[in-house]
Amino acid sequence: MTHYGIILSLLLLFSLGIVAKIIIIQVTGSEKWGKKLNYVKERTAAIYGTRGNICSHDGKILATSMPHYQLRFDLGAPAVRKTFASEVGELSIKLAHLYGDRSANQFRRELEAAYKKKARYYLVHPRRISYEELKRARKFPIFERGRNKGGFMPVPEYVRVMPYGRMALRTVGLMSKESSGSQGNVGISGIEKQYEDYLRGEEGLALQQNLSGRWVNIVTEEPDNGKDVISTIDLYLQDVVESSLRKQLTTSQAEYGTAVLMEVETGKIRAISNLGKTQNGYQEIYNYAIGHEGCTEPGSTFKLVSLLVAMEDGLVDTSDVFDVGDGKWRFFDQTIYDSDYGEGTFGKMTVKQIFERSSNVGVAKIIYQGYKGKEKEFIENIYSLGLNEKMDIGFAGEATPYIKHPRDKNWWGNSLVWISYGYEIQLSPLQILTFYNAVANGGKMMKPMFVEAISSNGEVEKHYSPQVMKYSICSNSTLRKLQSMLEGVVERGTAKSISTPRYKIAGKTGTAKIADRNKGYAEGKYRASFAGYFPADNPRYSCVVVISEPKGAFYGSSVAAPVFKNIADCVYGADLSVRTPALCNADDTRLPQVMNGLVKETRTVCRELDIRYKSPERGSDYARTIEGEKSMEMKGRTIVEGQMPNVLGMGAVDAIYLIEKAGMTPKMSGVGKVLRQSPQPGAQCKRGQRVLIELS
Repeated sequence: MTHYGIILSLLLLFSLGIVAKIIIIQVTGSEKWGKKLNYVKERTAAIYGTRGNICSHDGKILATSMPHYQLRFDLGAPAVRKTFASEVGELSIKLAHLYGDRSANQFRRELEAAYKKKARYYLVHPRRISYEELKRARKFPIFERGRNKGGFMPVPEYVRVMPYGRMALRTVGLMSKESSGSQGNVGISGIEKQYEDYLRGEEGLALQQNLSGRWVNIVTEEPDNGKDVISTIDLYLQDVVESSLRKQLTTSQAEYGTAVLMEVETGKIRAISNLGKTQNGYQEIYNYAIGHEGCTEPGSTFKLVSLLVAMEDGLVDTSDVFDVGDGKWRFFDQTIYDSDYGEGTFGKMTVKQIFERSSNVGVAKIIYQGYKGKEKEFIENIYSLGLNEKMDIGFAGEATPYIKHPRDKNWWGNSLVWISYGYEIQLSPLQILTFYNAVANGGKMMKPMFVEAISSNGEVEKHYSPQVMKYSICSNSTLRKLQSMLEGVVERGTAKSISTPRYKIAGKTGTAKIADRNKGYAEGKYRASFAGYFPADNPRYSCVVVISEPKGAFYGSSVAAPVFKNIADCVYGADLSVRTPALCNADDTRLPQVMNGLVKETRTVCRELDIRYKSPERGSDYARTIEGEKSMEMKGRTIVEGQMPNVLGMGAVDAIYLIEKAGMTPKMSGVGKVLRQSPQPGAQCKRGQRVLIELS
């Protein structure tokens, strides 16, 4: 019994010791053992394939994933420790040149400190380097001996890049910086977010093994790469819209601007630019065309909506007359002014003239006389157009429009007339454009479209078709009147400065005071806009331009309309399908126009076809031709360094020659003759600047 007692006592003490040890581990040793958990030999992890590309409608890459590299250094490797002391100085100099933000001495101190600790997976610098920089790094001292003898461990990571710069950045989208998705990033805005599931692909599985503190993946299930998203963006048109907007913003020193170009028949967004003022110039910092910050009082562009409702209700016609007096109308306790008040006496004007001259007084009187006591009917007729609802285009941050209703608490005596010409409501530029596009499209309202297809390995897997939001916004008779009024604005009204004999433009100017939160309208702050379409007799594109807080000139006619005109001119000049009538008709006996060509070859063609011609001045190798009834005149083309030459219509060899002679670098795509160029002819360019050339 004594022996049993001793054994039981020992077992009891042993058990108490185990319990005590458990308590110690749980209470005082949790941090220590938590760290050791990171060095277990094996674990599993999800792995991701390459993220899909975002492309323009014709396949040019707008956003793609490129491999970049973190430089890691195994300072505990035996071979490294033999040569480190003699070569660390030269290695530090090379690293300082590569990264550029640290001195050679700083790199040396950091490397020597890591060497003393025998760091096995030392991060040389947090910045990821490109493949070209990696090739340089492979030739550095110590690194040149590779991984085993030189401890050189570059770790690849995919980084999202935009080959054509930040074009349409807020529409293409941004990526997060969190390690929670494909290549450590997920889309957080624009197409990147909306089509994340397609772009990310399907994750695979890897068995991870810890080798000297570094996790190595052993793939057990291969991931599927992401699919490509084909957007509606046209790269040439995008460049035209962005450069036109940027030029005006720079001139007027505005706070921000947005411009959107839409294909009338389909609603496809061919270009969209959103530029805000920063310390580094104008950048894509917010999507003003779609988001809440750009959803504001539209001003006079809304007058088209008001008159549509009044004409559909049979209250007015374009020939009806209203007295606008001298452009000032005292209404209740407020006075309504026309923008040209004080410049003359206007008196009686037709509805068409009121619209063309953008008379606030005229539109206010039309709507007040027609809907006094029937305010609810007016507002709900506007609602029937869908302008009070989100378009659900799928992008995060799409603004919710607001059009005040008589039942709202903030409705007051003047609300009806203020709304009639675009105040006390909030609409985004894209919603205004969608409405104007419907007028151009025979009354059919198309949903704005940003993506055309999903493809994988060059094969289309899913195709998106245009969607109709409303098949008819009004009767055909009202539609024709609206179209005629819009054409009149450009021919005789507030936008006559952008009228051109080459093609017809239809549109409406807008100038709105900017509200300063709850303090009323800020003095001297305006938002200029223009919405319209072209060519007016065969609409192909619609466009809206909004510029906020321009300095100096602030009217839509002088700030926004010129941007629209420049965009329309560039599109008309490059896209033959826009031109009406067609360039060549069976009954047309005029000589065809050849835009550019070699003088010698043009002469040969004229002789062979028995066409009379007039040669250019001596010394001109290239010439542009001007058509005539019976002969052709050649004008010599001079090449000015720093100025973009006109190469439209040329073959690739001639275009390259002229661009390089002007001191720039051509980048071409396609085959055939030059269909589009960017920058535009005559634009000021820097030596070495890249010129985008698209061949037909």
